Amino acid sequence: MNGVKILSETEDTVTVSRGDWMQLLSELEDAQDRAAVVARRRREAAMGKAAARRNYLTAREAERLLEGESPLKVWREKRGQSQRKLATAAGVSAGYLADIETGRKPGSTSTLARLARALQVQIDDLIMSPR
Repeated sequence: MNGVKILSETEDTVTVSRGDWMQLLSELEDAQDRAAVVARRRREAAMGKAAARRNYLTAREAERLLEGESPLKVWREKRGQSQRKLATAAGVSAGYLADIETGRKPGSTSTLARLARALQVQIDDLIMSPR
């Protein structure tokens, strides 16, 4: 990176040109991407590639999530489970699971935790991001 020219500075702020600011943001994003790759490689080395990659989403699965589809449904289908099989494994009714998947019910924290354990994912993976 070329040197950033400070336009003004106070005890609480530093002012730089928009071009320097955009360059700093770009370099930060690059550093975050590199750190994510290093973390992924370490995780794969510790767990083994096959085990670690079991939780990677395909491009289509990621698109489904971005389109607003239920994360619970995406992960259930990724694991090859029917609603009934997952409901039994998690100790919840199939109807309640269907209601969570369709958004009719949010699902309690304890239920989502049981579903996450049954799917072998983090509970955060099952919570839909606000749009």
